[in-house]
Amino acid sequence: MLYNTYNFEIIGLLSKFVNILAKNSKSKLNNKDGFIMRNKVTIIGSGSVGSTIAYTMAIEGIASEIVMVDINVNKALGEALDIRQGLSFYPSCSIYAGSYEDAKDSDIVILTSGVARKPGQSRLDLAQTNVNITKSIIPEITKYAPNAFYVIVSNPIDILTYQFHKTAGLKENQIIGSGTVLDSARLRARIAEYYKINQKNVHAYVLGEHGDSSFVPWSVANISNIHVDDYPNCITDKDKLLPPLVHEEVEQYVRKSGGRVIERKGATFYAIAMSVCHICKCLVSGVDSSLTVSTMMHGEYGIDDVCLSTLSIVGDQGAEGKLALKLTDEEVEKLQYSAKCLKDIIAQLNF
Repeated sequence: MLYNTYNFEIIGLLSKFVNILAKNSKSKLNNKDGFIMRNKVTIIGSGSVGSTIAYTMAIEGIASEIVMVDINVNKALGEALDIRQGLSFYPSCSIYAGSYEDAKDSDIVILTSGVARKPGQSRLDLAQTNVNITKSIIPEITKYAPNAFYVIVSNPIDILTYQFHKTAGLKENQIIGSGTVLDSARLRARIAEYYKINQKNVHAYVLGEHGDSSFVPWSVANISNIHVDDYPNCITDKDKLLPPLVHEEVEQYVRKSGGRVIERKGATFYAIAMSVCHICKCLVSGVDSSLTVSTMMHGEYGIDDVCLSTLSIVGDQGAEGKLALKLTDEEVEKLQYSAKCLKDIIAQLNF
């Protein structure tokens, strides 16, 4: 084919069009279809969780630019370098260690900084220590990235999400706690494992605090649109029959999963990284998704002025609203109890 002036003009116009889409569209095109998701993400904290999120984002092509910020500059430099040196095998991505100032124009800021939970320690035991750390971070990061979506991952998630709402001066839709997205994934994994079925066929949620007062609303749990308690009766292959799940045992499994992982390997980071990256994909994809993220409550289920996880809509406008699940009276009481547990802690904290 001969390239004349007309050809080059067309190519130039197409290039401008693609650049305009990349610059202005919040619905970035999927790299699997031959495009790169052009998003800038800043990750505060380069520990096990922060660095695993960065790695997962890089190989999935969620971000075209990743900034890693940490008080331990050498740690951030090392993690960024380690990931960067393998990127010739994956989608194009610029990843580097930086400062708060480098977070300018970020689409998403992910907070993973803070003291890690130790074996036997509850997430709420960490509260004041990590509140103090977050207190020093908020004015620095919001100064340079006032329009970003903020995904709170540090524990206790619900407390720090509430702190952001009260002190950061951001719009409510910009602030999202990762909440019980991971807990819900653990629940689906356990149910799928028990019945030997694909996790994607399981639809069940964990609501409330990301912690000990969380609970499963079993009234809405189903497998392929069959209520989870009815599922064994619908299996026609008698060789695969199993007794129904014991609800309390499953809930204890979910609540204690993080602690069991910490006991065995010292920290949890793979599953939470996958969960956070899923939230971020929802924020940049342009397609609304329902997730159990932690957001501010405004009277839903009789709960006000606290952040906890209910089913919310997450899309390119951030936390866009809540879905009103039809919970039983007992389930509403459990959600209200979880809110009370969080409020009792909040009342003792200095933000």
